[in-house]
Amino acid sequence: MASTTSGDALPSGGRIFTSFPDIFFIPEFVIGGLVWILVASAKVDPANPLGWVMFVSIFCFVMTTLWFFIFLCGGNQSSIWPALDTGYHFVAVVFFLSASVDLAYITYEIGQQVKLAQVLALPTAELLKIYRLYISAVVMSYVATLLYFVHAIFSAIRWKRS
Repeated sequence: MASTTSGDALPSGGRIFTSFPDIFFIPEFVIGGLVWILVASAKVDPANPLGWVMFVSIFCFVMTTLWFFIFLCGGNQSSIWPALDTGYHFVAVVFFLSASVDLAYITYEIGQQVKLAQVLALPTAELLKIYRLYISAVVMSYVATLLYFVHAIFSAIRWKRS
C-alpha cells in the first residue's frame, strides 16, 4: 500500500484509492449516507435533536463527496491542503460525535416508550420499527465517527510531516 506520510504531496487521481488515510473516503461516504437514510426513513420526531443528526449526516456526506472529487481531480496540490484536510476531518469528528450522542439518547427514549407500550399491552409494531432503525443509525453513526477520527489523526500526522 502506498504511503503519503513521507512528506510528498497529497495523493490525487487513482492514488487516493491506495493511500492511507485517503482510503477512508469511500467508507465515510457509505456509512455517513447510511446514517442519513436510516434516520430519514423513520419519523423524524423530536425534530430538534434529529434535525441536527440529519444536518450532520447530509453535511458530511456532501462535503466528503466534494473532498473526494477534489482529491480525485488533483485540485489538492497546494501547500494549504494538508491543513484543510486535517481541519475538515476534525470538524466532521466533532459533528458526528455530537450527533451520535443525540441519536443514542433519542433511541434510548424510544426504547423506554416501547417497553411502556408492551407493559400496557398497546400496539408497538410501528414504534418497534422506528426503534430498530434508530439502533442501526446509532451504530452506523459511531462507526462514521470512528472512521472520521482515524482519518483526521492520520491526516494530522501527514500534515505535520509535510
